[in-house]
Amino acid sequence: MNQHARVDLKPIPFIDVAAQRRRLGSAVDEAVARVLGHCQFLMGPEVFEFERQLAAFCGARHALSCASGTDALILVLMAKDIGPGDAVFCPAFTFCATAEAAALLGATPVFVDVHAETFNMDADSLKAAIATARKLGLRPKAVIPVDLFGLPADFDAIAPVARAENLFILDDAAQGFGATYKGRRLGTFGDATATSFFPAKPLGCYGDGGAVLTDDDALLERLKSHRVHGGGTDKYDNVRLGMTARLDTIQAAVLIEKLKIFEDEIAARDRVARRYAEGLSDVAIVPRVPEGRTSVWAQYTIRLAPGTRDRLADDLKAQGIPTAIYYPKPLHRQQAYKQYPVAGNGLPVTDRLADEVISLPMHAYLEPDVQDRVIEAVRRALGR
Repeated sequence: MNQHARVDLKPIPFIDVAAQRRRLGSAVDEAVARVLGHCQFLMGPEVFEFERQLAAFCGARHALSCASGTDALILVLMAKDIGPGDAVFCPAFTFCATAEAAALLGATPVFVDVHAETFNMDADSLKAAIATARKLGLRPKAVIPVDLFGLPADFDAIAPVARAENLFILDDAAQGFGATYKGRRLGTFGDATATSFFPAKPLGCYGDGGAVLTDDDALLERLKSHRVHGGGTDKYDNVRLGMTARLDTIQAAVLIEKLKIFEDEIAARDRVARRYAEGLSDVAIVPRVPEGRTSVWAQYTIRLAPGTRDRLADDLKAQGIPTAIYYPKPLHRQQAYKQYPVAGNGLPVTDRLADEVISLPMHAYLEPDVQDRVIEAVRRALGR
């Protein structure tokens, strides 16, 4: 094809946060102005109201806001006294924060393979990883399934393995918050759920932010302490090690407004995903949602034959269409993590996916005519 075709067309945003900002309009301005008026920039009333609404949205008993999705993971592991000699099982096909949280506490991340069809943790590989950990003299303590690209992990397959080994289940829903598994929203599976409000997430703020969701009253109290320097009866009574991990009040105010339209945006994302599937299923391996689950489509990730991805990305870029690769180098092959163990049978699916995946523009405001432009460009680049 002509590499310079359609370069005059307006570039397409990969994730259009500006379109959402226009929709919200003065509501966000007014919410921020209220915070500027009362000047309670940390732990102001909006923080507690957002936590209440967030828990109600997903059906969890408690929501504890914090400064980032990474902090959410760390806070839970801290509250469970995870540390040196403990094995924490997580997929290698994910963002580094999942393993980073364990490693920063001195625990050992043990990498688990995923299913090619869902990109999510393989329970059989988890079993192999537990055996590997035991051979290395590690204590299996926790498993962190990741709801990758917006699709919930298979909790019915993972939970029995975890129960048999007395593993704490920490769901990493940084990309999947808002999705459902067998009629229940994420935030109610496992012992705790961590999520992120990074601006590009399906529910994102205007900076960093995160939350932990749990039904465990005792865990909540420890999380509250760890969130603010390990405080006890007051801020000068430090009963444990902690962090500075608060969500600031302005971000909470923004998230309250965004939560009001979140259901509508989830439905819009699903319409975009269905349109992609209809237009591309005969030229690429498109993502499928297993029965009993829904996705919030944090990314729309297709799979291609090895060796074709770079050409597609170059062709689309020449036409003002961005792409992204999540993740070109799995964690077990990265400098900071390659010393950590992998499941005994290796990670063959993870290694294969890293060479096949590419993500297309995805957000709730992707208009059909703009999406058709993406679909047509993909089909031309792949010779269909």
